[in-house]
Amino acid sequence: MRRLIINADDLGLTRGVNRAIFEAHQRGVVTSATLMANSAAFTDAVDTIQSLPDKRLGVGCHLVVVDGKPISAPNEVPSLTNRSTEFRPGIGELALSARMNKLKPEEVEAEAVAQFKKIQSAGIHASHFDTHKHSHLFPEILEPALRAARTCNIPAVRNPFEPTNPLPLSFLARYRKFLKRYFQLRLLRTMRSKWLRKVREAGLKTPDGSFGVITTGDVDMTLIRALLENMPEGTWELVCHPGYNDAELDKIRTRLRASRAQELEILTSPDLRRLIESLNIELISYNEL
Repeated sequence: MRRLIINADDLGLTRGVNRAIFEAHQRGVVTSATLMANSAAFTDAVDTIQSLPDKRLGVGCHLVVVDGKPISAPNEVPSLTNRSTEFRPGIGELALSARMNKLKPEEVEAEAVAQFKKIQSAGIHASHFDTHKHSHLFPEILEPALRAARTCNIPAVRNPFEPTNPLPLSFLARYRKFLKRYFQLRLLRTMRSKWLRKVREAGLKTPDGSFGVITTGDVDMTLIRALLENMPEGTWELVCHPGYNDAELDKIRTRLRASRAQELEILTSPDLRRLIESLNIELISYNEL
């Protein structure tokens, strides 16, 4: 049996991103979304979630500890803010700080609790959490975030590790731009066993892994088809980032711009739904994990 969660990240980033995610759910195949508690369009996202005619969309927390600003007062989480009122501006800098033991776990946990509780206080039952730029790959982020999830009764977390061979090797030869990411993620995959052990010890649920990490920002229908046809047995997550590339997005620091509109087109395509049905893949949300 193969089950698939299709999760749209960055809910709350802009109103255009919100609109695209809800369209991809109502007219397409998105079953889940993760909301950024510190985002500019947070209230717009919450209002729309509460007005949805059904409750099929699973909503979790897109925990942010890189880029943007904390929910906590900056002087309460100084190890996360890099001598400013904002988080570090990139995953590389965050990873280096984590490896050098510059992040205080109690501050990561406090910020995670603040973000989880803001979402829950808005009347949303958080089905799970993931992190912006997959920062919970690193144990210095994962472990305090898991403690925060237990404090806030959040039952599940994204497994950010792709399968051993998420794409046929012939595709890696054709799409050479993925080669660097592929080998980076193969290296990170050595952390997978320890990562899973920490999640089990915390009592949280997690899928078997994720698709779409390597291909973030470069997805087309050919790649989606290859990913789904290559998907192993079990429960997996497809990570996506639909959105409208509008003036509001121009004000946001992100490399994902035109790709968001392209993903929206794919996710609402009848061809994609037919493909999923033809492969006998069951679509679920984190609520059904």
